[in-house]
Amino acid sequence: MGAAADAAAAGTEAGAEAAAAEAAQAAEDTAEEKAKAAEEAQSAEEAATNAAAAAAQEEVEAAEAAEAAEAAEEAAAAA
Repeated sequence: MGAAADAAAAGTEAGAEAAAAEAAQAAEDTAEEKAKAAEEAQSAEEAATNAAAAAAQEEVEAAEAAEAAEAAEEAAAAA
């Protein structure tokens, strides 16, 4: 092989190494983005769960208030 062929082979190898490094970085970035998206999804799920629990608590409190109002009406009617 001549000097020009050796230089071309070395350049090709360097280019392949650079491309591999770029691909590895892109894969790492994608993995980080997926992890961040998973964390955001979990946070959203937790927020939805908390909102559902708060709504259920409000429903219980509303039912208790309705029962108290009904008892007050019955007491007023009996008086």
